[in-house]
Amino acid sequence: MQTPEFHLSRNSLGKLVLTTADGAQHEGVVPVRAFPISAADDGVGMMSTDGKELAWIPRLDKLPAQTRELIEAELASREFMPEIQKILGVSTYATPSVWTVQTDRGQTDLVLRGEENIRRLTGTTLLISDSHGIHYLIRDQFALDKHSRKILDRFL
Repeated sequence: MQTPEFHLSRNSLGKLVLTTADGAQHEGVVPVRAFPISAADDGVGMMSTDGKELAWIPRLDKLPAQTRELIEAELASREFMPEIQKILGVSTYATPSVWTVQTDRGQTDLVLRGEENIRRLTGTTLLISDSHGIHYLIRDQFALDKHSRKILDRFL
């Protein structure tokens, strides 16, 4: 278990407060993942309200449970990236098009403005941005069912 060189707590308003080894308190700090998709537990920066990095955490799983839970709860409240499990249908194969998808958070419709809104992150991982700026993750395009892959291939 790694002992961090800071203490983390919440104030009465629910904001994170980071206290450094020298006793300085920083209210309203925000955890930011360095690699949110490919290595979510590796490299988290604790950022001040003005964007300055106050602390670096190489691995979340090496922190004491209480500190890790505070950071993970804050990350969960800020990060919203549904994972597409199945593409149920599209309104048209031209863009813009409305996609009906099944995600890990339920069924929804998203509007794909153009093929450029589908980005390849790694060999099989895709990130789709809808017209509202919501990002949808396809962790492994080849793990999708045949129907979903066929629809996706028309846009790639």
